[in-house]
Amino acid sequence: MAEAADFQGMSPSPARRWLRRTGALLAGAPLLAGLLQLPAGPSAQAAEKSAPAASGSGGVSVSLDSVSPGAPTDSSTLTVSGKVTNNGKQAVTDAHVGLRVGPSLGSRDAIDGAARRTGFSPGLDGSELGGKYAEQFPKLAPGVSQDFSISVPVKELDLGSDGVYQLGVSLSGQTPAQPYERVLGIQRTFLPWQTDGATAKTKTTFLWPLISSVHMSAETLPNQQQTPVFRNDDLAKEIAPGGRLSQMLSLGKDLDVTWVIDPDLLASVDAMAGNYSIKGKGDSVTAGRNQAVAKQWLGELEQAVQDKEVVALPFADPDLASLAHTGKNVTGSLSHLKDATDVASSTVETILHVKPETDFAWPVNGAVDPSIVKVATSAGADKIIARSDSLQETGGLPYTPTAARPIGGGTTAVVADAGLSTAFEGDLSSAGGSTLAVQDFLAQSLMTNLEEPDKQRSIVVAPQRMPSASQAQSMATALRTLQDSNWSQSAGLAAAAAAKPDPQATTHVPSTSRYPSSLRRQQLPQSAFQHVEDTQDKLDNFKVILTDRSRVVTPFGRAIDRAMSTSWRGHATAASAFRQDVESYLDGLSTQVRLIEKSETKLSGRSATIPVTVQNNLMQGVDHLVLRLTSQQPTRLKIGNGPYAEQPISVSGGHSQSVKFTTTANANGRAAVVAQLFTEDGQAYGPAVTFDVNVTEITPTVMLVIAGGVLLLVLAGFRMYTQRKRLAARRAEEERNAADDDAPAQHGLNDAADGTVDTEDTAESGPEPGAEPRADGPEQPSDPAPDTAPESADPSGTGERVDR
Repeated sequence: MAEAADFQGMSPSPARRWLRRTGALLAGAPLLAGLLQLPAGPSAQAAEKSAPAASGSGGVSVSLDSVSPGAPTDSSTLTVSGKVTNNGKQAVTDAHVGLRVGPSLGSRDAIDGAARRTGFSPGLDGSELGGKYAEQFPKLAPGVSQDFSISVPVKELDLGSDGVYQLGVSLSGQTPAQPYERVLGIQRTFLPWQTDGATAKTKTTFLWPLISSVHMSAETLPNQQQTPVFRNDDLAKEIAPGGRLSQMLSLGKDLDVTWVIDPDLLASVDAMAGNYSIKGKGDSVTAGRNQAVAKQWLGELEQAVQDKEVVALPFADPDLASLAHTGKNVTGSLSHLKDATDVASSTVETILHVKPETDFAWPVNGAVDPSIVKVATSAGADKIIARSDSLQETGGLPYTPTAARPIGGGTTAVVADAGLSTAFEGDLSSAGGSTLAVQDFLAQSLMTNLEEPDKQRSIVVAPQRMPSASQAQSMATALRTLQDSNWSQSAGLAAAAAAKPDPQATTHVPSTSRYPSSLRRQQLPQSAFQHVEDTQDKLDNFKVILTDRSRVVTPFGRAIDRAMSTSWRGHATAASAFRQDVESYLDGLSTQVRLIEKSETKLSGRSATIPVTVQNNLMQGVDHLVLRLTSQQPTRLKIGNGPYAEQPISVSGGHSQSVKFTTTANANGRAAVVAQLFTEDGQAYGPAVTFDVNVTEITPTVMLVIAGGVLLLVLAGFRMYTQRKRLAARRAEEERNAADDDAPAQHGLNDAADGTVDTEDTAESGPEPGAEPRADGPEQPSDPAPDTAPESADPSGTGERVDR
């Protein structure tokens, strides 16, 4: 039916309109046949001049800026506007733009075929409306564009029964090289036409995704507030007025859609609403300044989703296909999906104050295979959003079946329509591209209803995960028209999943070998998941020593989720750099708790203590650590009572602690000693510190020699003391004797027996008045000096032994 749709798929028209159209086609057919058969002579040239040539390759492009209304009614006026551009080298004269209504298309395949067709085909593009409904251009110079706008009452279009009609906008004119009128350019679009309400309206579910790439790093500033550090400030641009996510929010709040939200986006904007920093070059960071923008966006989103259906993806939107195809080979990878699912609901409820649906899984592009289904359901999801180009129909159904399909094990595949879901991909920044996408979407939607007009079905539209601003605007334009149409009604995703499945629809999940190679090339490699698990092992080893584990476990747990995000597809280098940054930052934190390096230690004696210092530069205390000191030569040096000894460690944040170990030496020489921190479960923590202990043990013989020397010193001191005592006693005796000899002098000095005074003798034996007293010493040079000088009462000199 699809192959013959262009001709046999025409819907029947009322008799008068049908005869008018058929007559025009029949009248043109012999003329066209004659033109093809006759030689190129004067009569043929005259015929070419009298009718537009069957070609649209005249170098003029036609673009449509708007078709309004997109789905007209019998009483409305259709307005088509756009522009024509002369891309040739010759001027176009006597030109005009006109509308052409082609036949009704009979299937969705026919719509696709008409959209792909190029060039002008008289039989398929229909006759020009002409007359007052054409816009004239006397001259169109090379390289010049001209705007046009044509308005025509819908009744004048001679539309037949309900259906999708091809609408062509063509420019006809002539050039100096070919001075006869012909079609020089044409642009086709579609006009969905539904006069009365549908017998059974199609229930349409449109997913409205709020998903972004990874913006937050694992880092936080070393302060009590744990100020988050963002990889860049791109998120602020997305949520600022005019940004992509700002437009997604402002457009979606007025539409009947199902919000599909990545909780990581909410967590990132919520973090931005407070103090945050942005990574710069090297290790530099700058303060973020978009708190007001973040608060406004979150406030508007909270209002928009109240009483609306919200579906929360697992945190950071993990890549289910990568997990299924490469990640499952790495032990522990699937556990991260469960954690990301568990935290999703609490994140959305905390920030938006709505309870989301968390039992939906959304693989990339809706491509599924048995391994993807198994991974998705392992985290608790029992509904998988697939797409019809993956779960293809094999039973030859002439219509699009309901989205819900039971695929076994209590799992439901909600199969989104591929044609409708991909209608807004590509560059839609121009008005022409947007208009064509909107009209194509509306045409496919109406045709879906007309395939089986008496059978109500539920259709799901799952667009690309991160639509651009222009794509979002086109989606909103199409949805507003669809919601006002009389063939469709809005429905939620949960309702679509619960709808009664079509018994003839396929439920067979394609094999893994049929997974698209284009998507497989973008998957995260197995090495990425191994890197993630290595980081998780380090985190597990680090967190056990912390007194406040949430300060580390929460940011790093979320960073590990982000490392598996779907948004890394097509960005392998950036993904690898992110994983490396997470691991490096964790390594840096771990080294903040370490042993201080020690130089060689000298040990004298049979026993002593060795101090080892543990330093904690974290903002929080650490405990549950054990410090082990091990002797590498236990026969020479024992630690405690054996080759090693252990002591528990607990250090406050920003402090150091020295731990002393008792040692016993059995022999002289160097002994290597190793200090190592361990967690309580026996895992080594941080690098070991190795140092030498130089044992210089004192033997009994040496002790005897030292004791003898000490005894000699004591005896020598005692002898000196007694000698000084004897000398002091002798001098005292001499002084007393001298006093007795001088007793007669009390009657006169040097009196002779005869009573005379010897004055010369007196002068020699006594000092003259005012002279210095004579010092004690030998009266003659030959007399010996005393052995010991008299004791002095003055303080002794420095270093001198003082006897008391």
